Amino acid sequence: MTMQLRGYKSLWEWNGSWEGKLAGVAEAGYVGVEYTPPADPKDDPTFRKDLDDMNLSFIAQVVTRGPDHSRSFREQVLRAAELRPVLINSHSAADRMTADEQLRFFEAALRVEQEIGIPIAHETHRGRAFFTPWHTAAVLKQLPALAIGADFSHWCAACESMPSPDDEDVRLSISRAIHIHGRVGYPEGPQVSDPRAPEFAAHVETFIDLWLRICQHRFDAGADIMTFTPEFGPPPYLQVQPYTRQPVADLWDVNLWMFQTFKSRYDLLFSDSQLLSSL
Repeated sequence: MTMQLRGYKSLWEWNGSWEGKLAGVAEAGYVGVEYTPPADPKDDPTFRKDLDDMNLSFIAQVVTRGPDHSRSFREQVLRAAELRPVLINSHSAADRMTADEQLRFFEAALRVEQEIGIPIAHETHRGRAFFTPWHTAAVLKQLPALAIGADFSHWCAACESMPSPDDEDVRLSISRAIHIHGRVGYPEGPQVSDPRAPEFAAHVETFIDLWLRICQHRFDAGADIMTFTPEFGPPPYLQVQPYTRQPVADLWDVNLWMFQTFKSRYDLLFSDSQLLSSL
């Protein structure tokens, strides 16, 4: 049995614009793109056709909004499903909601997921229900069918520390992740300025270890695909020079480097078509 790593290019770098970008995405080795559906629903057919023409697939993002997060989720998911995504990654609920409100939201979300037949990953994200490892674990323990999109870089900012697999709540999230956002955080923020810089080598290693642990769990569960989106984002996520506001790094280069670096480490774990249990 093998499990293929499939890299997706986030359109966040271009604020969702895909026109004129897809050929370069495919040439760089990505198999698809990830972002919210086009801002204007009238553009949905063109967007899907352009993806098909380039033989690219789609991971859709949805971003729930109040006051009724469940209604917002359902409306966005049903629209996204029409674009035939392989997966939907959701910024779900809100951190200010009570535990009971969050539980009802995710129970409803599971019913929507069953209805559309497309996997949904609920992202670990600041401002959302899953903004810390322990809030995430509290929900996951109650809903065994719920899956997450692992963007543990947000926990660096929320917790002012690096996520550790020694933490039982982090381990639970690792075991329930079905999609990875490949961004490296540091104890004071969600995105290092340039992961290629030697001063961030330990941070990069911490995150690669977490991502590989997710891959191991997915392999052990019988998955044949692991999706990974390098997601270093534009300013203000990306640091800029004071006064000139010039970005300190090139996002295309940074994200491609992150994908290629992780892929090389991922490929090292394959031997005789098996993922080694070395973690």
